[in-house]
Amino acid sequence: MIMLYGSQRDYDALSGRPGDRPAWPAEDVAAMHAFMEAWNNELVESGEFVDARGLAEPVHTRRVGLREGVPVVTDGPYAETEEVLAGYTIVECESFDRATEIAARLAKTPRPENAVLDHEWYVDVRPLDGRVEPQE
Repeated sequence: MIMLYGSQRDYDALSGRPGDRPAWPAEDVAAMHAFMEAWNNELVESGEFVDARGLAEPVHTRRVGLREGVPVVTDGPYAETEEVLAGYTIVECESFDRATEIAARLAKTPRPENAVLDHEWYVDVRPLDGRVEPQE
C-alpha cells in the first residue's frame, strides 16, 4: 500500500479556499490530477493496480478513543500533528522494491512553484498483512 499524506491546509489550497497559504491555480490542480490519472493508468496497464482512493478532508473526520474505558468522539483526526492520511494506492507487484519504485515516481507530482507544504514531502510504502515477502 502506498500511503499519501496531507493536511487540512493542503486540501484548502487545492480547493481554492482562502487560508494562510496561496490557493492553487486551477491549471496547477488540473496538472496534478492529470499526473495522478496517468500514474494510475500506467499501473492498470502493467497489471499492478489493485485499488486507490482519496480520503475526504480532515475536517470530516472523527477519532474514537477510550477515556477511562468509555468511548470518546473527537472531531478531526489530529493527535500530535495536523498531517493525516490523504489517500492510498494498493499495488500488487513482483517485489517490495518494485512497489517502492512505483511510489518514488510520485515525487514528480506537479505543484505550483509557490506551493507551501506543511511537512517534507513523502509517501509510505507498506505491505498489506499476509503479503509480505519472505526475508532472505
